[in-house]
Amino acid sequence: MATISELKNAVRETLESRGVLGQLKARIRAEVFNALDEHRGARPSLSHENLLINELIREYLEFNKYRNTASVLTAESGQPETPLDRQFLATELRVSEDASSKTVPLLYGLVSHFLNSSDNRGKVLLRGAAVSVSAPGHDS
Repeated sequence: MATISELKNAVRETLESRGVLGQLKARIRAEVFNALDEHRGARPSLSHENLLINELIREYLEFNKYRNTASVLTAESGQPETPLDRQFLATELRVSEDASSKTVPLLYGLVSHFLNSSDNRGKVLLRGAAVSVSAPGHDS
């Protein structure tokens, strides 16, 4: 007859092999974030820039099968549960795609563009006005 410790290990291994344990842990983390946020009051509204950035990150996370991390991002950031349409995202970012670029997240294409760009010696001029002052975690 198996001991309680052996049964615990068997259940843990089964849940891990099925990918359920990670999902449960991520769901618990998301609920903890939600509970903590309720006590902090209302979070700042999700700016247009943050919505787009979060969506780029979510697309990257889901592509790489980091679904647990993506679920926590969605819960903590207030990002809509339903992902934004990729074509909408590309249009908002003024990105043109070819058939091969559509097989990977937009973030890969953006990073590749800047890594391979010979314009301005690979440097991009960033303007502070482009960053919203209402970005979460950045109180003014």
